[in-house]
Amino acid sequence: MSLGNKENSINKIKNKEVLTIGRYFREKFGETVYKTPISISGFTCPNIDGTVAKGGCTFCENDSFSPNLQEKKPSFKLNPRVEKNPFLDNQLKQLELQFNATKQRLTNKFGANKFIVYFQSFTNTYAPLETLKALYTKALSFDNVIGLSIGTRTDCMTDEILDFLEELNKEKEIWVEYGIQSFYDETLEKINRGDDSANMFKWINKTKQRGLKVCGHLIYGLPGEDQKMMLDSFNKTLELKVDSIKFHPLYVVKNTLLTKDYKKGKFTPISEDLYVDTVVKSIKNLPENVSVQRITAGIDDSTLLSPMWCKNKHSQISKIRKALIKEGLKY
Repeated sequence: MSLGNKENSINKIKNKEVLTIGRYFREKFGETVYKTPISISGFTCPNIDGTVAKGGCTFCENDSFSPNLQEKKPSFKLNPRVEKNPFLDNQLKQLELQFNATKQRLTNKFGANKFIVYFQSFTNTYAPLETLKALYTKALSFDNVIGLSIGTRTDCMTDEILDFLEELNKEKEIWVEYGIQSFYDETLEKINRGDDSANMFKWINKTKQRGLKVCGHLIYGLPGEDQKMMLDSFNKTLELKVDSIKFHPLYVVKNTLLTKDYKKGKFTPISEDLYVDTVVKSIKNLPENVSVQRITAGIDDSTLLSPMWCKNKHSQISKIRKALIKEGLKY
């Protein structure tokens, strides 16, 4: 090989692009697809309402720890056992208003033309099937919507819901985003997850068998976990043939169970160096067909207690990008 050809070969390796979700959508649909986050009132979680646990995950901020935020009158909360949903019409209006507002903003700012409706807040399959059918069908009826992305937990999926999503998937792009966090049961118990690894394996496998796209959420820096454990959860996620991954650092915000452990010195948040190194090691080992939807997260307000490096998400992304470049990867 000549010197010139050798240099070109090295440059190609150095410039290898990580498959981001944006690149995936552009390759499939020929243009950028924009996710429109939706938060529908009435949705909650079986880990908050007492079905599997109370108080939610230890890192989750919710009304249990913020009584001043609770409404004076009891608020309506969905669960699969609710016989009637008297607020469905309001929820459908809420869905349309939120989508139209976000669509308009994205169109004005970026010239956006294609959208995927992202049911983001709380557990978006934890409701009666008829409510889910109405909301999902409504979302897919909006102009230029190519599909849905539904954030949920594996203990809130059923065969009936998968049946319906499989039908929708024949015409649209349907994603299910599962909060995995970790595949270590001792960790899941520590964070009051209310779910276990066996159940996650079961329902992620079932979802993939239906031909649906799956995005797995992983949290790095969970209590008691070292880098080996984090990467082990990452590898187990890949074994399930997921289509995409989101990485999150664990940070401590006010009004959570984790706040108590942090203040007592029982929990030390992950360092930025370790987080960056773990994410880079993960991305280096991603199969070429698995996309990345998020490499970090942060919160820039007074609720953040620790680590303070999570205040600046742009700085984190920049550091991860630079570390990836050293590994011959472009994010």
